Amino acid sequence: MGMTNADVWLVVPLHNEASVIGDVVRESRSVFPNVVCVDDGSSDDSAVIAESAGAVVVRHPVNLGQGAALQTGFDYALSDPAMRYVVTFDADGQHQVSDVEMMLLRIRRGDVQAVFGSRFLDRSGHPAATGALKKLVLRSAVAYTNLTTGTRLTDAHNGLRVLDRSVVARVQITQNRMAHASEIVSQIGALRLDGRRVAIAEAPVRILYTDYSRAKGQSLWNAVNILAELVWR
Repeated sequence: MGMTNADVWLVVPLHNEASVIGDVVRESRSVFPNVVCVDDGSSDDSAVIAESAGAVVVRHPVNLGQGAALQTGFDYALSDPAMRYVVTFDADGQHQVSDVEMMLLRIRRGDVQAVFGSRFLDRSGHPAATGALKKLVLRSAVAYTNLTTGTRLTDAHNGLRVLDRSVVARVQITQNRMAHASEIVSQIGALRLDGRRVAIAEAPVRILYTDYSRAKGQSLWNAVNILAELVWR
């Protein structure tokens, strides 16, 4: 099945995820053979483990932030002339390969050039993964992003995205920390291809919140930081 997705690259920003990255890469590569992990100045064995699991690893000598890691991954994926789609995928095990497959089915129809995952469109019957207060803060960040970018998304800060090559080639991320997510939305929302605005869709996704992922920064405070950085920007 993997070879049917030979035109897809998963771009995985990687920073100190040695305990989980091997499993993330192996599971991803069972469906998507092309995985590039951008090791963003890790101080553990993340890069070695990712490489052993079959990923291509590109290294930042120092920590530059997730936005910079994504841009490096975009540049690497663009070096493959066979690449048609890039998937931005987290290293901590939160994202589901099955969600990526559904998002790719959507973008392969050819009428949209970007598909954003949304935690708030989940109709699968799973219990809500985010607390009420955190959800309120995230929705406030989404409202601010929609207001300032002219887009209409329900979850602008979900790291799971599928982008067409034409979009990847034109995005230039300069916000290295949390605000990079809104910058990506803003740039895509402003893009015109062949004289027409880029078409955007959303897809319901399930984020797997574990004790590990929460400890790595999935707290309410992290959501507040996102909102504060947006306003500051």
